[in-house]
Amino acid sequence: MAVPIAVLDCDLLLYGRGHRTLDRFKLEDVTDEYLVSTYGFPRRFICYLVDLLGASLSRPTQRSRAISPETQVLAALGFYTSGSFQTRMGDAIGISQASMSRCVANVTEALVERAPRFIHFPEDEAAVRSLKDDFYALAGMPGVLGVVDCTHVAIKAPNAEDLSYVNRKGLHSLNCLMVCDARGALLSAETHWPGSMPDCTVLQQAALTSQFETELHKDGWLLGDSSFFLRTWLMTPLHIPETPAEYRYNMAHSATHNIIERTFRTIRSRFRCLDGSKGTLQYSPEKSSHIILACCVLHNISLQHGLDVWSAPAAGHVEPAEEEYEQMESMDSEACRIRQELLLTHFS
Repeated sequence: MAVPIAVLDCDLLLYGRGHRTLDRFKLEDVTDEYLVSTYGFPRRFICYLVDLLGASLSRPTQRSRAISPETQVLAALGFYTSGSFQTRMGDAIGISQASMSRCVANVTEALVERAPRFIHFPEDEAAVRSLKDDFYALAGMPGVLGVVDCTHVAIKAPNAEDLSYVNRKGLHSLNCLMVCDARGALLSAETHWPGSMPDCTVLQQAALTSQFETELHKDGWLLGDSSFFLRTWLMTPLHIPETPAEYRYNMAHSATHNIIERTFRTIRSRFRCLDGSKGTLQYSPEKSSHIILACCVLHNISLQHGLDVWSAPAAGHVEPAEEEYEQMESMDSEACRIRQELLLTHFS
């Protein structure tokens, strides 16, 4: 008699193996060391995620037994931090590779739904003032509301004809525009841009630009590198500094802007599904974008829980250095005036 596949996938795999599954022990029954080594995070963090996402993960099912929110969270964390659907990972929690894939999809969407709660600019005056003070303490650059840059995440080719995701290195990728604060917490993350788009074009079309030009703070600016145009709300380095004040400005700019590069390294080091060491993300651009954003949400939550802010670059896979970009010259006279006033007031 034929055995229904659904029974094999849930009941046999959840009950029939000799090792322990989550239905046979609680999170409290294993050590933090085991959880961190296998899933990347300690127990209290995992329990917080289960509470946070539980309502979204406890959906009705026609099966005799649904996969628990705890199992779904652990499956997703295992994928995010290892970059693969290894049989060992499924064995550790008693589910198949296909079930792991569904768990990752469920947890990813639940995290994406909550992204605005965890990734946003501060709104009250005290928080904005604290944000500026934290940046000023780094290298003496005043008025900074965030540092912005783009980073590429490799994905599988959507199809042979679609070249919009092929970047300048000839690889398929998503170009992700992000802003962080002085601690490395993300204030904005747009993860869906095709890899063929230059950084300056991404910023020009991004919601971030509309946010700053129409509604956000008028008494500060972001810091961006020379791949972006100088704007009234985006200070870039001087292409050819000549005076001592210009050199000091560029040095302070570089030291402050470096925070976003360190943040990128931290995210890739913690979430190995993004670093390319186990291959590209094997999903459509839309699903890959959601996975990247989910990792960004987890990055911010981990900072809120006091987990390490900066991680050392991984010893194994090393991300290739970004290609040189074209120096962008600004035609915005008001932006040039603001930068010159900044030079005279704070760096002369």
